Amino acid sequence: MRQINQTQVTEFLLLGLSDGPHTEQLLFIVLLGVYLVTVVGNLLLMSLVHVDSQLHTPMYFFLCNLSLADLCFSTNIVPQALVHLLSRKKVVAFTLCAVRLLFFLIFGCTQCGLLAVMSCDRYVAICNPLRYPNIMTWKVCVQLATGSWTSGILVSVVYTTFTLRLPYRGSNSIAHFFCEAPALLILASTDTHASEMAIFLMGVVILLIPVFLILVSYGCIIVTVVKMKSTVGSLKAFSTCGSHLMVVILFYGSAIITYMTPKSSKQQEKSVSVFYAIVTPMLNPLIYSLRNKDVKAALRKVATRNFPCRLGISH
Repeated sequence: MRQINQTQVTEFLLLGLSDGPHTEQLLFIVLLGVYLVTVVGNLLLMSLVHVDSQLHTPMYFFLCNLSLADLCFSTNIVPQALVHLLSRKKVVAFTLCAVRLLFFLIFGCTQCGLLAVMSCDRYVAICNPLRYPNIMTWKVCVQLATGSWTSGILVSVVYTTFTLRLPYRGSNSIAHFFCEAPALLILASTDTHASEMAIFLMGVVILLIPVFLILVSYGCIIVTVVKMKSTVGSLKAFSTCGSHLMVVILFYGSAIITYMTPKSSKQQEKSVSVFYAIVTPMLNPLIYSLRNKDVKAALRKVATRNFPCRLGISH
């Protein structure tokens, strides 16, 4: 599977998460379960928001965008990983690797923007509830969502360009389970300093700035919640903020470790990427929406409408 030193690499060998047959079978079952939950959870959320007019609010509009990004993000990675877990030939063509890298970054970077936008939306809703309808108009919501997708695309093009413009000769074995920029740069047969600096600067834009906005927003939310007279309301708000922050820390923390810290060990890099590439797309619909009483009410409404007999409900 190695190319001649002076020959441009035309395909990559993905070493995967494990090289043990029994471990790979177990990983296949786990990843398949996680992927199915991801697909069902995100599709269910988008469907509920579409059919229930009570969910036609800015918060659920952003959640639908996040679900779409999560679904595409996971679908770009997990199916190929599942196939490779059952295959001896874990090879991907250079062109396909480049395409998957581009789309992985587009959907991942878009998530970063959307999570920051959602935190700002919650800040306005909790800290300035009377001005919320005037601030978060549909025009503003569409602009914020469009900005998240546009920034994701632009940053991804820069990432991909600085990664794939390098010559790749010699070894073609990627110590990873999918094509990711840091893992690819290790194989480049030239100095990668310029590319690493470009990726670091893009990381500041798409990772550190959104994290700063999220922490400031939730900091203001917590201060507002502490001042609430209602103990029940305070506990509920803290529970919601805690769940959201858990996902944010998991997603951004693992992404920052991969993209903005000195080169870590290959095994550590693979393990860390599992969190933001596979786990968070499953957790987002569960934590951000399906625990919400409005979504539960919409789910019950759809269920009673479509399966009234089974639920013992007559019209």
